[in-house]
Amino acid sequence: MYRTLQQRLQARIGTLVEERYGATLPNLNVELPPKIEFGEMALPVAFELAKRLKKAPRAIAAELKDALAEAEGVASVEIAGAGYLNVKLDRAAVVKRMAADEHAGVGGAGFKLVEHTSINPNKAAHVGHLRNAILGDTFARMLKPDEFKAGFATGVQNYIDNTGVQVADIVVAVTVLRGMTLAQVREWLSGLAAMNMRLDYACWDLYSEVSQWYDAEPSETVARKALRLETLHKIEAGKNETAEIAELIATGVLRRHLETMERLGIEYDFLPRESEILHLHFWQAARKLMVDACVLYLETEGKNKGCWVMRRAGAEGPEVGPDEDAKILVRSNGTVTYVGKDIAYHLWKFGLLKIDFGYAKFREYTTHTCWVSTMHGEEPHPSFGHADAIYNVIDSRQDDPQAQVKEALRVLGYTEASEHFTHLNYAFVGLTARTAEELGYVLSEEDKARAFIEVSGRKGFGVKADDLIDRMIGAARVEVEARHPELGVEERAEIADAIGVGALRYFMLRFTRNTVIAFDFKDALSFDGETGPYAQYAAVRAGNIFRKAGVAEEAALAALAGMDVGELLSGEDGTSVWELWLTASRLSLVLEQAIAAAEPAILAKYAFQLAQQFNNFYHRHHILTETDESRKMLLLATAAVAKRELTRVLGWMGMRVPAAM
Repeated sequence: MYRTLQQRLQARIGTLVEERYGATLPNLNVELPPKIEFGEMALPVAFELAKRLKKAPRAIAAELKDALAEAEGVASVEIAGAGYLNVKLDRAAVVKRMAADEHAGVGGAGFKLVEHTSINPNKAAHVGHLRNAILGDTFARMLKPDEFKAGFATGVQNYIDNTGVQVADIVVAVTVLRGMTLAQVREWLSGLAAMNMRLDYACWDLYSEVSQWYDAEPSETVARKALRLETLHKIEAGKNETAEIAELIATGVLRRHLETMERLGIEYDFLPRESEILHLHFWQAARKLMVDACVLYLETEGKNKGCWVMRRAGAEGPEVGPDEDAKILVRSNGTVTYVGKDIAYHLWKFGLLKIDFGYAKFREYTTHTCWVSTMHGEEPHPSFGHADAIYNVIDSRQDDPQAQVKEALRVLGYTEASEHFTHLNYAFVGLTARTAEELGYVLSEEDKARAFIEVSGRKGFGVKADDLIDRMIGAARVEVEARHPELGVEERAEIADAIGVGALRYFMLRFTRNTVIAFDFKDALSFDGETGPYAQYAAVRAGNIFRKAGVAEEAALAALAGMDVGELLSGEDGTSVWELWLTASRLSLVLEQAIAAAEPAILAKYAFQLAQQFNNFYHRHHILTETDESRKMLLLATAAVAKRELTRVLGWMGMRVPAAM
């Protein structure tokens, strides 16, 4: 609702400025005053016009004041300071429109492609992968249509590097360290399944073992790493026993990854695999485009001699001689670099590469099918390679490669695509010393003094995603069973799952993307402070009010339509109620800000603020014992609107509101 009034006020200002001064202001700022007594909106428009009109801001504000006061939803306008226009809203009108669920629309045309997770299919997912997946899933939820918003047509992709070096490492582990043939690998996989043992966990240990094996004997290091490279080439080439072993293991691990993510409510639409990018010759098509556009060129001298290179983003190389800092896309031995393949892949994403994957059904979710890339595929199938905006959730260590992909789009002449290429980078996740010790790791005194403990899959040090989820849910279950022994086993389990998963997701989202996270079990599961359980508890508490009152939330909201609530929203007590409505009214605005900044932490902060305000409201106003029926109905409606908007923002964060806490 706040965003609706903001948009209308901005339109009104624009019309007034054009009519009175013949001027246009493309960006009309609307600020939130620091105190409620100053109003609900502060307009610096007079300052923006002052230089242009050569008039004092306060004089301009005086000329605009009365006309703005006539705008819909405005109660009064006052001039503050040197020329701010402070707008006070018609509280009663806003409350009634909010009760009817009137709000600004969020969404638009076009197809948005969000890529996230992208775990190498060589071992179990770990805590660091969860930050990527939760960020990406939340951002996709922010974009997608739902009962609140029209949203955007959105596709969610999970890129699978099934021909990469880490898959090669697992193949070396099973074929060399374990001495398995293709037939024996099949038996091994069948045996794991029969014993209900997890392939991704078995590969976790194998990956750590083979990583250390390469350098275990210095005299053998060169030969062992040459074996890894030979294995990698066989996997890339395909149609051989080594490639078939890699396919079996990578696909099996991928299925486990999807099961892990589904526990967190994370689903995908399409799984593009590197094997198809290689065998369908995406790079060759992209290379021709780049050579024809003189973007890719053969270096004939200097350290990059014999390589095909592209100038880096922002490069100002010498006018003569080789560009020593150019980005290598094809090495002198003819192999394509990661960035080269990624440029080709992103040309496909934007529909600029006249090639498409084959598609096959891979996993059935409740509401849709998840497809995987193949060489030929099934018909009919959805289309994914036609995005008008791309969001890649990839950690900050890939800032440079992502910048080079963006630059390649720009210099190829695809300026609009380059401008709509967003890298949602994020810092890594470590563990607090307390959590690392809880997981059984022995720490030195130096480690214990660190702000966080780094995890390493190669060293086998870290926490597997499923183990973490199990611990979160298990800890929540202990709390639920202590608080609600009267509930059935299944109901307690469902509540514990919602709390544990919600606590994990909130913890990963509450920090801005560039903040290093030190994950801590106890902090994440706390019912106090800026946590998932705190926000969930506020929504549960609001629901309990209606259960005890014997009134439906919808009925309380509908009742406001025929009430005169103006007096009830005035004075100190009324203002405290109004402040909660005001915060709830900003939901659309906050969502738009989070999308524009590609920063889900904005949602998490808002959820905490709304929960905190509701709890303050709950403690100040005794709803169930209120004797004034009109006031009681307003208080009930206030609880209902807080619960409604809190449930929505938590939903975009992938969090459920439990039945009890």
